[in-house]
This record gives sequence, C-alpha cells and structure tokens, in this order.
Amino acid sequence: MPETADNQPPPGPPSPGEIQKKLQEFMKQNFGDGVVLTAVQPQTETGESGVQETAPDPDPQFFDFHFKPKDIKAYLDRFVIQQDEAKKVLSIAVCDHYNHVRTEVKQRRSREKNLKEGEYTKQNVIILGPTGVGKTYLVRTIARLIGVPFVKADATKFSETGYVGGDVEDLVRELVHRADGNVKLAQYGIVYIDEIDKIASPSQMHSRDVSGRGVQTNLLKLMEETEVPLRSANDIQGQIQAAMEIQRGGKPKRPTINTKHILFIVSGAFDKLEELIFQRLKKSQIGFAAKPHADVDSAQIFRRAQTEDFIHFGFEPEFIGRLPVRVVCDELTRDDLFHILKNSEGSIIRQYEDAFQAYGIDAIFTDDAMGEIAGAAVKEKTGARALMTVCERVFRDYKFELPSTDVKVLPITADLVREPQIWLEKILADKTISDNAAQFFSARSFAEKFTSKHGIELTFDEGALKGLVERARRENTTVRELCEKIFKDYEFGLGLVFKQSGQKSFALSAEAIADPDRYLSELVIHSYRKK
Repeated sequence: MPETADNQPPPGPPSPGEIQKKLQEFMKQNFGDGVVLTAVQPQTETGESGVQETAPDPDPQFFDFHFKPKDIKAYLDRFVIQQDEAKKVLSIAVCDHYNHVRTEVKQRRSREKNLKEGEYTKQNVIILGPTGVGKTYLVRTIARLIGVPFVKADATKFSETGYVGGDVEDLVRELVHRADGNVKLAQYGIVYIDEIDKIASPSQMHSRDVSGRGVQTNLLKLMEETEVPLRSANDIQGQIQAAMEIQRGGKPKRPTINTKHILFIVSGAFDKLEELIFQRLKKSQIGFAAKPHADVDSAQIFRRAQTEDFIHFGFEPEFIGRLPVRVVCDELTRDDLFHILKNSEGSIIRQYEDAFQAYGIDAIFTDDAMGEIAGAAVKEKTGARALMTVCERVFRDYKFELPSTDVKVLPITADLVREPQIWLEKILADKTISDNAAQFFSARSFAEKFTSKHGIELTFDEGALKGLVERARRENTTVRELCEKIFKDYEFGLGLVFKQSGQKSFALSAEAIADPDRYLSELVIHSYRKK
C-alpha cells in the first residue's frame, strides 16, 4: 500500500459520525438552517433481523380514556355555543371509539389467548355544515380534552400518489410530529380533513381524476387499517439517513405507524348535496315537497341525507361506508353569535380585552356593543369567523392610536361599533374617556361580570367607586386590574357567607376598598355568628 509524503498510511474510510457531520454542513450550505438531519426515533421493537419494526402497543396506563359522553359535551359547551345535536353525536362517537381502543389494549396486554375479538366498525365521522359554524373548533377542542395529537388539512391539497400534490399518508406522519416523535401516542390521534366535498367525483366523469377518486381510494386504506412508513419515499432527508445506515453496515430501518386506532373526521359545506337530497325527498314525500325550497332550512335537509345521496354527489360507496357517523351543524344566527361573544370561554372579546390591556387600557364591552358586532357579523355570511372580521374593522385604528395617549378606560358601546371613526376622533379630541365617569363604568362592569360568573350579586356604592378610582391612580393601574387583585378571594368568601346566611347580594363600601381582606373576614365571621 503506498504511503504519503509524511510516510503515513492514507486515511481510511470516514466514520458514520464524520459522514453525518459532512452531510449536515452540506444541507446547511444549500438549504439553510431550516433543514436539519435528525434520526426518526419511534418507540419500536426489534425484530429477529435486528431491524426496528412497528411501534409496540402502549402500556395500559399510557392511554387511559375515562370520559363519558356527557363529560365531553359539558366541556364542549364551555367553548362552543349551540350545535347541541352535533356535540352530542360527536361525544358518543368519540367515547365509543376510544372505549373500544382501551378495551382492546387491555385484552392484548392481558395475553389471554382465549379472548375473542368482536366485530367493530370504527366510528369515523363526516360533518356537514356551512363555513364558520364551529366544525374545526369542535374537533380540535375534543382532541385537546382527551390529550391526543390533532392534525387538520384541507382535502384539496392532496392528490393521488405519483402526481403533484400532497400524499394522504403525510397526515399520519404529521401526527407523529405533533406528538413530538412519540409513535405510541400518535397512533391514537385524530386526523381532521376539511373540504372533503371538493374531492367528490361526479359519476359522469370518465377521465382519470387526480384529486378525486384516487384520493378517496388512498384515504380508504388509512381509515381502515394499514401500516404507514414514517419516512416518505420522496423524503430526501429520509433517503440520506437510510444511506447512512447502509454505510454503517446494517439494513435501513423502516419504522411504521399503524392507523387502526386513528380516528378520522371529515367535513365540508356540501353545497350541491342539498339539491340532490331535496329532489329525492320531493319524489317520495309530497308533504315535505309542499314547502318551498327557500323555506326549508339546509340543516333540516342534511339531516335527511342517505348513503345514496353521497354516492350521487360523487363519493365511492366504499369511501362513504367508512364514515358511519354523520353530524350536521346548524347555521349560526345573530343570537348565537352574541352568545359566542358574551359566554364562550374562547370568545374573541377576551382577545381584544387582552390586546388593549397590554397597553394599560381597560376595554369594556357592553351587551349592546356585542349585539351590534353580532348583527354586523351575520351580514358577512361567514359564521363565527366574521366576528373577527368585524372587530378588526372596528378597532384597528383604536389599537393604533390609543396606546400613545393617556386613555386608561375604553367603554365600547353600540354607538362606537356603528361609528368607530367618529368616536375615535371624539376620544382623541377631548380625552373624556379618562374622566371619573369612565373609571366608574369600569368598576360597574367588573361587578356585573362577577355577578354573572359566580351567581352572587356584587355592587359598589358611591364611596367604593371613588375609593377604587383614587387607589387605582395611586398604584398606577386600571380599575379593572385593581378589582381583580383585591377581590380575588371574594368568590370563595362570599360563597361561605351565602351558605351560612343565605345572603346573595352584597353592596361594597369604601371600607372594602381600603382593606378588602379584613372586610371579607368580618363578613364571614358575622355570618357564622348570626347562624
């Protein structure tokens, strides 16, 4: 073997670590920091060949589903207004699915060979309803409650494998990503596909349909049970890692994830489906057909949908058969949008309150203002999404101008929502929004929210209102922030007073502002002595 000029033997082949380092440098130089070489680390078992295969079943304590349908619906009620039927059907379907998963995992872990596997049809769901009625929000909230990864995608982004577009198997791989690489958890996730009506293929189409029938066929495999490779065949990074494994002298690992227990939920507006259902009903039900089409609610028609309607719409019989649970969401009315603003824990009103509060401004929404916003949103015809559209249009200039002023309180009324520019000019001209009347408005608003939330009536007399304004100025804070700080224990304390004495209405005086803890303690002690 020839030697170098320094009489040293030539270097041997690079080590796997050196190869990976060089590849990382190459990827960074050509693709930037956005592409990083990482090894997929699914939690796997090792087969006889030494190659890691599919993920093992989780331990019983790893997946502990214990919810009942009413538990899930009660949680959804906190965030989603109306859609009671949809919440009920989804709650049942989710419980059926994950209870079956829990039972099967326990049976498998018990290793009792005499246990027979019963027939079970997976409770995949199809949701029908117009845009902005809360379809995505419902599913995302359920996933958050039960603690499984959630992936959402639009059906229009996918195409049949081999054509330009996304691969439906990418949805399952994304579950692993959302689970931070935890394959055990990902195999119990929820995949949500919106705009599923866009991949329906009318029966009169005889040409090859890239984004229709082909995608339906591929989704069929996922919705039943199949093994999905964690590395896509078109994944450059995965190919490089496989080459590195071969360089180390071993066989490339092919980890997979099983889709048997992944819950699939699809949704769409199904604009043309309504006509198909109506025509069928018109032929079979004279009484129903007697009503003009315009007078029949879309949700009522969707609730009468049958499998044949979906097939005529353009879905393969096998595909629609894998979606046995059908959920219909109603269109939102003005009152529904008002209740979303006022009562939902996910209301965007909280978002705007926080946005103004970041600049030390106490934004207070009256009921009339929320009603005006809801009325304007209905005209947009995009459901709950329109609430953000209206609010952004009304408050955009306020968020730009007011942070640079000394305004501390912003009462938001119906007049301000109707004529935002006129009222902004008034505020900037005379700063009347900063006087004592506005501060009193803020205090009364806190009391109203306390009463509504806890069921205990709280009011401030004139001395308490003056005391709140003076103390807020001394402490350089807003009246609302001050109230939240000094009355944080009043929910519990006044609740004790109510239990002992039955007193449910409390008018706080200036004494309560000066020393709120002492004032509350005396109320509690007096209620016990009185009893």
